[in-house]
Amino acid sequence: MSPGNSSRALAFLLTGIPGMARFHRWVFLPCCLMYLITMLGNSTILLIVRVNRRLHQPMYYFLSMLAITDLGLTLSTLPTVLRVFWFGSGEISFPVCLTQMFCIHAFSFMESSVLLAMAFDRYVAICCPLRYSSILTSARIAKIGLGMVCRSLTLLPLICLLTQLQFCSSRVLSHSFCLHQDVMNLACANTTPSVVYGLTAILLVMGLDAILICLSYILILKAVLRLASWKERLKVFSTCVAHICVVLAFYVPLIGLSVVHRFGKDLAPLVHIIMGNIYILVPAVLNPIIYGVRTKQIQRIQISIKISDDRTAH
Repeated sequence: MSPGNSSRALAFLLTGIPGMARFHRWVFLPCCLMYLITMLGNSTILLIVRVNRRLHQPMYYFLSMLAITDLGLTLSTLPTVLRVFWFGSGEISFPVCLTQMFCIHAFSFMESSVLLAMAFDRYVAICCPLRYSSILTSARIAKIGLGMVCRSLTLLPLICLLTQLQFCSSRVLSHSFCLHQDVMNLACANTTPSVVYGLTAILLVMGLDAILICLSYILILKAVLRLASWKERLKVFSTCVAHICVVLAFYVPLIGLSVVHRFGKDLAPLVHIIMGNIYILVPAVLNPIIYGVRTKQIQRIQISIKISDDRTAH
């Protein structure tokens, strides 16, 4: 039997929290709440930007793209996570696991790309304000969005490499969803090509994005420091605070999960599970909250909608 055929017949077992199966239904409740907040928050941002023409600006287009990636990441993991914690059913077929894995990592790549685009937006707005509308045209934003999708498709060869592997007797994954490193650890065959390709893809996409985001903020900081007064500096730099928080919310859990997977094999399984769920849940939950609190235009729209609803009710 060929490796590919044997792989297709596989079924993996997703786990919740080892040794705490009796508490899974209690864990389900906060997980479900976080998913509801993610769905409601990101859907609200999309709706507000969609219905109000004043928000049809590059910054809010990128914010909508961020909301879409967070929704995609949530919907990719929601069914299996809730099934594991509520029903105790963790079996997942190899094709479904690969599909989920691709969606999780592809949406992560897209989110990294969106954060880079948002950093570029802030750089142009602060360093080249007079050319802002001519640089970030609707056509260029559409091309940037298409480029994000194309970058995520670079993960397809990684999935193809996994289909050629043979797996050992163990079928138990350490998370309640499928991650590349987690699945690859169960393989009996040589995983060097998969490791090299995965690491190269992460460095060329997320690593490069992180470097360019840092570079954009170095240039922004230089431009801000040239302003005359501290009041002007704070006012200009405050427009970047929300984006900086979102960048940290995305990259800190990502780096933590990567370190734990590659160098923390002796750590307790609970650490891996917590880091994995933080990586999946926290950015998607925090992003709409951060932008909902920090973005004045969205706050004004929310207030006006509430006033309109109150008048209608009376």
